[in-house]
Amino acid sequence: MRHGGKILADHLAINGVRRVFSVPGESFLAALDGLYDHQIANIVCRQEGGAAMMAEAHGKLTGQPGVLFVTRGPGATNAASGLHVAMQDSTPMVAFVGQVALADRDRGAFQEVDYRRFFSPLVKWAAEVETTARLPEYITRAFQVAQSGRPGPVVLALPEDILSAIADVPDLAPAKPAMAAVDPARARGFLDQLLSHDRPMIVVGGPCWSAQAEADLTALATATGLPVAVTFRRQDYIDNAHPNYIGDLGVGMNPKLGQRLRAADALLILGARMGETATNGYTLLDPARPGKTILHIHPDPDEIGTVYQPSDSLVATAADLLAALRGHAGRIRDRDWTAQARADYEAWQVPQDTPGAVKMEQVVRLVSDRYAGRAILTNGAGNYAAFVHRYARYRGYRSQLAPTSGSMGYGLPAAIAAKLEHPDRPVICFAGDGCLQMTLQELSTARQFGADITVIIANNGRYGTIRMHQENHYPGRVSGTELFNPDYVQLAAAYGGTGHQITAMDQLGGALDAADQGGLHLIELRLDPAMLSTTRSL
Repeated sequence: MRHGGKILADHLAINGVRRVFSVPGESFLAALDGLYDHQIANIVCRQEGGAAMMAEAHGKLTGQPGVLFVTRGPGATNAASGLHVAMQDSTPMVAFVGQVALADRDRGAFQEVDYRRFFSPLVKWAAEVETTARLPEYITRAFQVAQSGRPGPVVLALPEDILSAIADVPDLAPAKPAMAAVDPARARGFLDQLLSHDRPMIVVGGPCWSAQAEADLTALATATGLPVAVTFRRQDYIDNAHPNYIGDLGVGMNPKLGQRLRAADALLILGARMGETATNGYTLLDPARPGKTILHIHPDPDEIGTVYQPSDSLVATAADLLAALRGHAGRIRDRDWTAQARADYEAWQVPQDTPGAVKMEQVVRLVSDRYAGRAILTNGAGNYAAFVHRYARYRGYRSQLAPTSGSMGYGLPAAIAAKLEHPDRPVICFAGDGCLQMTLQELSTARQFGADITVIIANNGRYGTIRMHQENHYPGRVSGTELFNPDYVQLAAAYGGTGHQITAMDQLGGALDAADQGGLHLIELRLDPAMLSTTRSL
């Protein structure tokens, strides 16, 4: 006989959960009690949005579902931002939400929300457990759904009386998502189709990647000479130093890469969805008239043909297709097609000078070169991130954590999750002053759990992306985009860390030297407010 919280914690252990992220609440006290008996770390955060982003980053980093616990009402609604990231980014995640007692439901009880209705548009599956004895069934299904097809977030609402009630129920085996085997002959057919064209391109992205998939992609590119582009914020899917890597189809993409996508006569899309960002608002690839052969590989059949009707397709993970192609060869017809694309990428990597004594293009290049793939780089959203995407070179799988959803505030929670998972690796968070202040309180979580991260703050005193659009559409009429900033040096000290204010480029090296010795470090870049983006000034 076990109470529901114990049943829940036991099934987390069965499913291999090593760490959960939470903000405690009285609605799931029984679950907290259940965790007491397990060696499952409970990372207690300061706000549910930050906790949800940490859980999402953990799922993205490990490929295993990130697990979140939040309380009812405001706790659940605060967590919605991180669940949205997980859905947009195809990240496996299971969120357990405390709920009012089942006996009080539908009375407008304190903090009561209908979570099925609230979360259904945001996640893969939202359910509420109404019988303690069915907890094993619901939990196992939650982990199954989160990892199947196109991975994503699942929400289980847990009424407090269901969690505290006693039941005698057997445990279930861990969830095992079904995987379809890829016929090597079928995989070779896709490769032969691609190589039969004059201007072919591989586009990679989406979920279910791994270090082995990166190695297989690298071997395929080397053997065939095919150019490889990545989608938004998936730059770590192939070593950027590889001569066949040609850049990212993301926000602020290289215009020449965009034109090359338009000019390609065949695309092998591995795991990506080819959405709005990768196609510059569907202008580089017209859904009505693509004008090229499209070969689409995706683990979810419902994603294939959603926007672009493929010439041929296969329901499989990109990793499985690449594994099936091991040892297969063939060469691209025109090697100059790849060489020219690589030359365009190298030219795009040359730093373009921006205003001010502290220059983001130099900062990113210095950090990228200094750590040479050893570090995990994280960021949220803002014009500062365009510098990271353009000038950083990612050298190995899962050296990048960034939201394809474009969520601000993500970089700091993601960095904490990354450092907890990889305490031996440097973790560098890039954040704008507006981006950082959305989850700034999680510095306390970093200190509590010993996550020695380095946060590089791009401080230009404004919401830079919105100001850029404002100047485009309503020049000179500044409204709602200016920011007040705290003293970051004093703030770092208040959290038990070290702060550095950078007003000249020659100060950055010393700050990074200090950060490499350990501890929490905030490095504030005092940027010229006239700098708006990698290519535009005020």
